[in-house]
Amino acid sequence: MKTMILYVATSNPGKLRDFSATAKAQETNTEILPLPGLADIPAPPEDEPTFEGNARTKAIYYSSLAPGKIVLADDSGLEVDALHGAPGVRSARYGDDAEFTSSPDLSLDERNNRCLLHALRNVPEVDRQARYRCVLAAARDGQVLAIADGSVEGIILFEPRGHSGFGYDPLFFLPGLEKTMAEIDLQTKLALSHRGRALRALRPQLA
Repeated sequence: MKTMILYVATSNPGKLRDFSATAKAQETNTEILPLPGLADIPAPPEDEPTFEGNARTKAIYYSSLAPGKIVLADDSGLEVDALHGAPGVRSARYGDDAEFTSSPDLSLDERNNRCLLHALRNVPEVDRQARYRCVLAAARDGQVLAIADGSVEGIILFEPRGHSGFGYDPLFFLPGLEKTMAEIDLQTKLALSHRGRALRALRPQLA
């Protein structure tokens, strides 16, 4: 069976690892590679109000610059029910506008986590349900071929726990494992990955 090569429009090593691990586990003759020359391509605007909108926009844009290649683009983040789906598409920039997170000593992840905790400061534990969500789009020559969605359910804690992972992982508690995303080992995290679940849903559509 001929190997299908999928080029991912990201330089994020965590995303590449998630997609590659999922493709390997599926044993479907799929190879995941970073899109060549990505560093030299100006990024498109990500100003759509939904994950799907941004994923589609990026897949169309990058695939139009890579003739003949199937290009994957994702948009992903955290959705908190008590915040009506926020941070959502602003997950990576949630803490940018909050005055109390403006300290130069804070990393981007720390600012985002502080902003999330502040927004949930009056929300009880029973109402702190959330999910990591990824929408993945595949396109070739500027035409979308497939769209898929993957998610992982959890609860937002009142304070961070664990030192692994990145983003909101120290606050994202997995009730079934009684650990946060920042407390589980890499193999377990890859098995739970919302990006991996999106790829598993997408791959059959490209068969």
